Amino acid sequence: MLRLKNYFGIIKKEIFFPLSLIVILCSWSCQIQKNTPPNVILILTDDQGWGDLSLNGNLDISTPNIDQLGKTGVVFNHFFVSPVCSPTRAEILTGRYHVRGGVYSTSRGGERLDLDEETIAEVFKSAGYQTAAYGKWHNGMQAPFHPNSRGFNDYYGFCSGHWGNYYNPLLERNGNMVRGDGFIIDDLTQHGIDFIKKNTDQPFFLYLPFNTPHSPMQVPDRFWEKYKDKKLSQIGSNGPPKNQNHIDHTRAALAMCENIDWNVGRILKQLKNSDLLENTIVIYLSDNGPNGNRWNGAMKGRKGSTDEGGVRSPMIINWLGKIPQGKVVKEIASGIDLLPSLKSLTGIVSQPKKALDGISLQPLIMEENPFWKDRYIYNYWRGKLSLRNQNYRLDHQGQLFDMVNDPNQTTNIGETNPQVLADLSKAKEKWSQEVLVELPINDTRPIYIGHPSLQTTQVPARDGTPSGNIKRSNRHPNCTYFTNWVDQEDSISWNVEVAQDGDFEITIYYSCEEDAIGSIFEVSFENASIKGEIKESHNPRIYGASEDRVIRQESYVKDFKPLKIGRIKLKKGKGTLKIKGVKKNGKALMDFRLILFKRV
Repeated sequence: MLRLKNYFGIIKKEIFFPLSLIVILCSWSCQIQKNTPPNVILILTDDQGWGDLSLNGNLDISTPNIDQLGKTGVVFNHFFVSPVCSPTRAEILTGRYHVRGGVYSTSRGGERLDLDEETIAEVFKSAGYQTAAYGKWHNGMQAPFHPNSRGFNDYYGFCSGHWGNYYNPLLERNGNMVRGDGFIIDDLTQHGIDFIKKNTDQPFFLYLPFNTPHSPMQVPDRFWEKYKDKKLSQIGSNGPPKNQNHIDHTRAALAMCENIDWNVGRILKQLKNSDLLENTIVIYLSDNGPNGNRWNGAMKGRKGSTDEGGVRSPMIINWLGKIPQGKVVKEIASGIDLLPSLKSLTGIVSQPKKALDGISLQPLIMEENPFWKDRYIYNYWRGKLSLRNQNYRLDHQGQLFDMVNDPNQTTNIGETNPQVLADLSKAKEKWSQEVLVELPINDTRPIYIGHPSLQTTQVPARDGTPSGNIKRSNRHPNCTYFTNWVDQEDSISWNVEVAQDGDFEITIYYSCEEDAIGSIFEVSFENASIKGEIKESHNPRIYGASEDRVIRQESYVKDFKPLKIGRIKLKKGKGTLKIKGVKKNGKALMDFRLILFKRV
């Protein structure tokens, strides 16, 4: 009856309200009496701009399934997220600004969400929901930062910021390394479908953080064929594309968005087949602005920018038959609002461990003319802070823009609106002093090994520090490996903490030429060490270029061979994990991708 109590709170506010709302309330009340809490599916795309949907006016793309979600649900037309991936994910997970949770980067540990933050999965799990996440996590790889440690019963995907290959890639399932099946978005969706089938008789929370249209720009032929020679009718805010690569990048991104739409259709079809459409809340949004100069409603800024185009996201919430259909919300809202909104809509009553920055959007969703106060929404990234209220944006340079009459931020009106400028500048300074100060100056958090919440621990090249001649395969660390190990004395090290005493089986993932056979290396932590010998060559081709629709900036990939080197006893405590050469045969000892620790 707690949900009814929540609804009565709404009724007290409005004595007179439309018949349609009465019907909705009655429907919801009947559902509550049947004790069938609604399921939740949260779909988050990666680098998809507000303008990458036909729903929002893009004439070069067709996204019928997502459009239908909007036509039969509620569309938030001024919804804001962070300028890049991991901060947005942290805000969605916690209902709090990402700087509060220690997220300051997209790699090398800066993407990790502080352990004292409560996640949306933990909230729903505590309420009796089955929870799963399939896709790009990007808020910490090793337990207890791992999704299995943050409230998700089941996880499949990758925990880094981006992945180097989208066809049959090396992924993980609950900490164990596995091989993906086909194109990654199709594969993640299939896991979501299987999860729905498995949980038709109990409430579930399904998080689908897709990793496209993030680069590398790979997409199945059936979608690319439509776009590879397509003449684009709309251009980005910075004018026409400068070269063929820019044109093809846009074409590939739109093709990837159509693939996403097809997979959204697969999810909706499964809900229909399982008779769950009317008992499932479906939310669709992106993590930041577009990763290119695509059409985006002529807004200023793209991914990485704190201007409108970098932080405005598509946002749709659908609950067939339970919320208004075709409603467009003009009030500003944010990713920090999803957790309190979903708690309110599902009737979950729990006291947050920390004060939330977000607020419930339920009145904007359910009520025809809700009482709604104006608010500030803050967007921060790498020293650049902007804020938005309903009518104005104050950018990171202190320029004021009228977002109603000048949505493209062309004219600074600060001099002619001194009071507005002063009010927003004061709010910006207050947020800097009260919130931004929570961002750590020095990140001393170690990589945990052997945390009891997960049997395995991945320690990838991404998080390592090389010495000597060893170098990364690319300047973007997320999906890199170490190469050029030409000096026997060179090494790779990590700042780690062993969570508890234990025996661990160690596996490394390597590649090498035939002349490296007989090379010996050592893995050590404090007083414990173990040696391994390369007994087989493994020199696979570097791939990705043939699958790319556009020349990439990230590292190309190759398949690394697992080599079990034995067991090691580790003592609880902090220290340096190191892999170093002992004996080098041939030109190079090996290329290195990953150490895997498995508690035995």
